[in-house]
Amino acid sequence: MIEFCVLGSGSGGNAALVRCGGEVLLIDAGLSARELRVRMEAVGVEPGGLSGILLTHEHGDHVKGLGNFTKAHGVPVLATAMTRAVLGELVDGGKWRTIPCGGKFEFAGMGVETFAVPHDAVEPVGYVFTAGGVRLGVVSDLGHATRLVETRLAGVDALFLEANYDPDLLAKDTKRPWSTRQRIAGRHGHLSNQQAAELVVAAGVGRLQRVVLGHLSRDCNHPELAAAAVAGVVGGE
Repeated sequence: MIEFCVLGSGSGGNAALVRCGGEVLLIDAGLSARELRVRMEAVGVEPGGLSGILLTHEHGDHVKGLGNFTKAHGVPVLATAMTRAVLGELVDGGKWRTIPCGGKFEFAGMGVETFAVPHDAVEPVGYVFTAGGVRLGVVSDLGHATRLVETRLAGVDALFLEANYDPDLLAKDTKRPWSTRQRIAGRHGHLSNQQAAELVVAAGVGRLQRVVLGHLSRDCNHPELAAAAVAGVVGGE
């Protein structure tokens, strides 16, 4: 059985846990090392017992605590070659493990598949985890759903994806300059609520049992808006 737990999501810091049997993986380390430890321990996970940390990309809200956390706990870090090259100095070289940007490997008792996503980072990826016939898709920080993304997520049983903004709220936002709003809504930015809903449909609502929406903007979205957009296509709550 695969278990999934979000520790943090959004511009304040992204991190999540994937558990299979006795193995636990951390996806991204965008909270401080201290906050990562506190939140892990709150859900019964010992930080030093992690099998590894998988990175989606190098942006600060995904790697803020990476250096201090790995220094304290000696956990191996799995990342694509280009992401590793950008972040190399944050982590002791012996702790790195390079993974493909588009490929499959076995780790922590699960099959892990990576696939490229369109975002303004050097080599961003999404993941599909498989164990016991169950497939979990994890994808965040992408400006649009490519055919590749739709294909890789087709038929997953559970899906974590971003629903970053409501277009009307983003257009009215006065805290961000026009250039930032254009970046967010661009093809290498983030998914809107409606785009997230469309990706859920592409993943296949017939088999999909759970959808978790993340990376919601505090200023340009509301949980009710994001949930309503997706509920409208899956026919439930």
